[in-house]
Amino acid sequence: MEAGLSAAGIQAVLLGPMPTPAVAYLTRAFRAEAGVVISASHNPYYDNGIKFFSQDGTKLPDDVELEIERQLDMPFECVESAKLGKATRIDDAPGRYIEYCKSAFPGELSLDGLKIVLDCAHGATYHIAPSVFRELGAEVVVMGCAPNGLNINDQVGSTHPDALMRRVCEESADLGIAFDGDGDRVMMVDGEGNLIDGDEILFMIACDQQSRGKLVGGVVGTQMTNLAMELALQSLGIPFARANVGDRYVMEMLKELGWRLGGENSGHVICLDHATTGDGIVASLQVLQAMVRAQTGLSTLRRNLRLFPQRLVNVRFVGGVDPLQQPAVLKAVADAEDRLAGRGRVLLRKSGTEPLIRVMVEGEEAELVSSLAEEIAHRVREC
Repeated sequence: MEAGLSAAGIQAVLLGPMPTPAVAYLTRAFRAEAGVVISASHNPYYDNGIKFFSQDGTKLPDDVELEIERQLDMPFECVESAKLGKATRIDDAPGRYIEYCKSAFPGELSLDGLKIVLDCAHGATYHIAPSVFRELGAEVVVMGCAPNGLNINDQVGSTHPDALMRRVCEESADLGIAFDGDGDRVMMVDGEGNLIDGDEILFMIACDQQSRGKLVGGVVGTQMTNLAMELALQSLGIPFARANVGDRYVMEMLKELGWRLGGENSGHVICLDHATTGDGIVASLQVLQAMVRAQTGLSTLRRNLRLFPQRLVNVRFVGGVDPLQQPAVLKAVADAEDRLAGRGRVLLRKSGTEPLIRVMVEGEEAELVSSLAEEIAHRVREC
């Protein structure tokens, strides 16, 4: 990437390894024309990809990304040697981002007395997150902080929270926080070892902001957002809107509506008061300030939201026939919707980052939800 930019006459500023939201922030701070991240994100190392940010620190619109992909097939050109770009490294980038994250936590509050287990997924937050929480006063226990280039998200992090759930109980910690490999997603664990997903994180932040008169408009979720959260927000008089799956679509709807808070159940939470993209550290700090203000634990903060059982089955898809258009799959979906009788949802979609079909079923009865999801997934596999 550096060589290609230089060949095109572009000045490259190297930061890494750094979390994805750090690149979004530093792109704005350095007034760069664009930001680029090479990361496996929440995936295994062999699914490395490239993310782009605009000069405003936001992800690029679909039409711009499609144009970039189109130009990848064009002949390669290089500027003359006198116009080659130069590459420099910003050595204090981690320190700048640490201070930025700390600024998202009120100066009058402290994490003193809290014991927190941090799972950094052997990813880009390994040298950032522990410093942020320690400098805010917490006692920090770390795990998933030894990246070797191959172990990112390997049985650790927000996509594999079981290890953190066990560790919180073993350490008698107040809570646990798990990031994904590039730090734009977060999951949390309460002191009893119970997992708290992105929907619950979003709900707790919204409730805290509403109680302080700081909530602007409502909350944006996605087609994957648990129906129980939508109903709980409605009971509090908080507007809710669903965007397509993907943080960029959440961002687009936030801008369209003029709201400031949105996210996904996967842990991608956008707090536009502080960041221009999903930021796991910043989002978790919003929950912690709500906890400190209320002088209570996460298990109490989440008590007003009881999520409906939701089953997600990933089916590998290699191309060819589109399973989402096959009669057997469509019939299985229709049958499932009939059995849910308006008290649940069915959603099938293609993953945007992996060769997978995601089958999601949600409803009030866990056994029924699970059986319906497996039946639909079976029909998808047969395609």
